[in-house]
Amino acid sequence: MNDVQPNSRRPPTAAQTSAQAPWPVRLLTSKIHGHITRMPPVWVEGQVVQITHRGGVTVYLTLRDTVVDQSLPVTANTRLLDALATPLVDGAQVVIRAEPAYWTKRGQFNLHATDIRPVGVGELLAQIEQLKRLLAAEGLFAAERKKRLPFLPRVIGLVCGRDSAAEHDVVAGVHRRWPSAQVRIRRAAVQGRTAVEEVTAALAALDGSEEVDVVVIARGGGSVENLLPFSNEALIRAVAAARTPVVSAIGHEEDRPLLDLVADLRASTPTDAARYLVPDHAAEQAGMLQVRQRARAAWRNRLRAERETLTTLRSRPAMSSPAAVVGEQGRHIADLRQRASRATTMRLQQARTELAGLRANARALSPMTTMDRGYALIHDQDGVPLTSVRSLHQDQEVTVVLHDGTASALIAATSPLTTTTSPADTGDDAATPH
Repeated sequence: MNDVQPNSRRPPTAAQTSAQAPWPVRLLTSKIHGHITRMPPVWVEGQVVQITHRGGVTVYLTLRDTVVDQSLPVTANTRLLDALATPLVDGAQVVIRAEPAYWTKRGQFNLHATDIRPVGVGELLAQIEQLKRLLAAEGLFAAERKKRLPFLPRVIGLVCGRDSAAEHDVVAGVHRRWPSAQVRIRRAAVQGRTAVEEVTAALAALDGSEEVDVVVIARGGGSVENLLPFSNEALIRAVAAARTPVVSAIGHEEDRPLLDLVADLRASTPTDAARYLVPDHAAEQAGMLQVRQRARAAWRNRLRAERETLTTLRSRPAMSSPAAVVGEQGRHIADLRQRASRATTMRLQQARTELAGLRANARALSPMTTMDRGYALIHDQDGVPLTSVRSLHQDQEVTVVLHDGTASALIAATSPLTTTTSPADTGDDAATPH
C-alpha cells in the first residue's frame, strides 16, 4: 500500500518532509533553483584549468581554487572571451563576476560569467608577497631551520617535469661531477592545475625513502603565471615539513618563487644544482693527489732533518772520539774528588777547633771546676741540695760532694752568720769551702 501523499498535500518546507510525505525530485530541484537564482552576482577568484568550445555562443570553463583541490563549472558567452585583451588560456589566474545558476534537468550548480578579468602580474606578485610575509612570520624561511646537505648523498631524489630539460640538466650535471651518483626521478606536472598536487606527492614519496639523502625540485624557468605552483602555500609547507634536505632549482632570477626561500638551498638553475649535490670527482682526485704529494714532501723533509741531526750527533767528540771524552771526564772527576777531600779536611779542622772551645767553656762553667778550688756540695739523704744553715739541724746526716768523691757527715751544730751573702753574689750555687 502506498502511503505517499498526493501533490496537493506536499509539505511546504524541507523540515516538514518525511518518509510518508517526501518531495519529488522536480520539487526539490525547483526549490534549489529558486534559492540559487535569488542569490546576487558574486566575484570569484581562481585559476582557469579547462576551456571547452562546443560550438555556438557558449564557452565552458572550469575554475579551480588556487589552494585546495576544489573547482566549479563556469559558462560564458564567446563574445565575453573575445573582448579580452589577451586570449584566456589554461592556468590563467582570473577574477570572474558571475551569476549563480542551477540546471534543474541535471541537478548541477554552475556560474554564468558576465565579466572576466585576468589577474595581472602585479596582482599575482602582491598576493605572493602577502603570503611571503605570512610564512616568514611563522619562521618557515629562517636560516636556523635549514638543513645541511650531505657531502656525498647515497641517492639524489629529483622532482621535475616529464621529458623536461631540467631533468636532463640535473642528471647530466650530477653524473659529470660524480659518475657513480644515483638519481631517483619522480616526474610531475610543473605548471597548471595539478602541479601543486603532483609535486607535493612526488616530494612526499622521495622524502619517505630512507635511501634518499637530498631532494631537488627542478624546473627550467618560466613566466610568473607558470611558476605560481612553486609559490603555493600547500607546497611551501610540505617542503618546510620535509625530513630530507630540499634544493630549489627553478631557474628564475627575477620574481623568485617562495620555494627558493623555504628550500634548504637554492640553485640558480637545474644545471647549477649539480654543483651543490655532489663533489667534483676530478677535483677530489686532484685534491687527494695533492695531499699525498704534500705528505710525501713532509716525510722527506722530516727524514732529511733527522739525518742532519744524526750527522751532527756523530760529529760531536762523544761520538767521534769517546775515549777522549771519557779521559776528560775522568780528569774532571779526579779534580772534583780532590776538591771534596780538601773541603772535608778543612771542615774537620774547623769542627775540632770549635769543639775544643766548647770543651773549655764547659770546664770553666762546670761545678767540678769550682770544687777544685776547695768548695763542696752538700745535699740531704734524698739528694736535695742544702744551700743554707737554716735548712740544717743537729744530728742530721748529709752527703758532702768533693771534687774527687763523696763523704757522709753528721751535723753537730749550726751557727748562722749575722750577714749572709747569697750564693748568687759569689757565683757558686750550693757550694761550701772545705
